[in-house]
Amino acid sequence: MTPDDSCPLMPHGGYENLGSYKVAEAVYDATVVFCERFIPKSSRTHDQMVQAARSGVRNISEGSGAAATSRKSEMKLTNVARASLNDELLKDYKSFLLHRSLRVWPKESRECLAMRERLTHDVAPDLPPANGKVQLTGLAGLADFVKKAEPELAANAMLCAVNQAAYLLKRQIESQGRDFAENGGFTERLYATRMKMRNEQADTPACAECGKPMRKRTAKSGAHAGKDFWGCSGYPDCKGTREISDGV
Repeated sequence: MTPDDSCPLMPHGGYENLGSYKVAEAVYDATVVFCERFIPKSSRTHDQMVQAARSGVRNISEGSGAAATSRKSEMKLTNVARASLNDELLKDYKSFLLHRSLRVWPKESRECLAMRERLTHDVAPDLPPANGKVQLTGLAGLADFVKKAEPELAANAMLCAVNQAAYLLKRQIESQGRDFAENGGFTERLYATRMKMRNEQADTPACAECGKPMRKRTAKSGAHAGKDFWGCSGYPDCKGTREISDGV
């Protein structure tokens, strides 16, 4: 929703276009696939990982909706999304690798850098020939890659994706904080809207017929078509009018 000076509601919605949401949604879908493949359903870890991934994506959308009336709630829910991914899900993927004596790729390793680069695209350009190997084609293909890749490849791909989502959410929270500091929240916007209406009413004459405030209108027909005039806000019950002068 775009800003509107006449409406006290804050800009909100549009979360589907956020980079953080797109990555978090891909992480959730791929986590479901990962847990189905590698984590027994009888294990509590299975449900915990899926719920952490779900919390990541759902709290982004809920925060976007809450922004209409509360920047504080928006930032709180966005931070819940970040914490679910960074403080819970990320650690579960690392534990999966360590408990199975599999390698956790260093952030600056060749494999990790290549994986992170592909995840910045829905479909990565200039991919080398697969030659029968399982290949990550981009963010849109993450779940399919996890479905076919070896455990070490699948888990490290998920680490890269979760890290990317957490980083984008961190930047999003920082941006929300700057916007709140510069423009205020719902309360400030509501106050500004009320003050604007009061100022407009203070400059509005009262109807001589009934005493109600008048509204500026434009004649649509007749000899004065296109000319502004004061008309009673009680119209059509009251048809009081008044010419607009330089003073009022």
